[in-house]
Amino acid sequence: MKTTVITVVSGRHKHLTAQIHGLHRSSLPPSEHVVVSMGDDDITDVVRAAGSNATVVRMDTSGPLLPLASARNLGARIAMSNDADLLVFLDVDCIPGVDMLARYATAADGGGGDRNLLCGPVTYLPPSPSGWSAESLHAATDPHPARPNPPPDAVLVGTDYDLFWSLSFASTPNTWAATGGFDENYVGYGGEDTDFAATARAAGVGLRWVGGAHAYHQHHPVSSPPVERLDDIIRNSALFHRRWNRWPMTGWLDEFERRGLIERDDSGEIRRIG
Repeated sequence: MKTTVITVVSGRHKHLTAQIHGLHRSSLPPSEHVVVSMGDDDITDVVRAAGSNATVVRMDTSGPLLPLASARNLGARIAMSNDADLLVFLDVDCIPGVDMLARYATAADGGGGDRNLLCGPVTYLPPSPSGWSAESLHAATDPHPARPNPPPDAVLVGTDYDLFWSLSFASTPNTWAATGGFDENYVGYGGEDTDFAATARAAGVGLRWVGGAHAYHQHHPVSSPPVERLDDIIRNSALFHRRWNRWPMTGWLDEFERRGLIERDDSGEIRRIG
């Protein structure tokens, strides 16, 4: 099975380097690593300095909003044009566990990837000034409690598509074709992965949680709620509401509303205050 890892990136050079080092340690090395650079001219140098021969594709960006959905779709097209059997999408912040790719490939090869999105557990890491080895990652394993964490070798049927994360997931080309990919109307931060999962569900694509397919999200500063992304979230939330007649990212929207930053109504309109 030809397994291709797809990473979209702008900045986060140290995180990308750590991801590449993690892929080098993988018990099942990827057949190809496609890195889509969103307007970042330094990515090729970062990849080569990390000792990788990954395929780097530069995607022009217009304006400050990152085209995450379009970049993932581009990465998938490149992978499939090179005859990939399994697409593994890995956020640039994520280091793969030693067996992550092997677990995804086994689940897909065993029939679990037939019209199913494959998702693995994700651990959020604390800061580490000395970096992360395979041993220290294993010791730090503590998957996010809001999502399933099946035992190794187990594959759990998922029913709550709102738990889907684009941080780490795998798809066969047939499954990808059934979803139609990410909706490129989403730009900037938030909503595109929830929309992708809703589209998959509507298309009859299943959701599977793959035990032992661990990914490790590297630390970076965040705010909660992400007020600096307010305009992105307003735009993408309204788009989602028009498509699905419900709100995504409800925790953030509720908090923005509580703080008096937005107003919204049942028609799907959101108004920024101030």
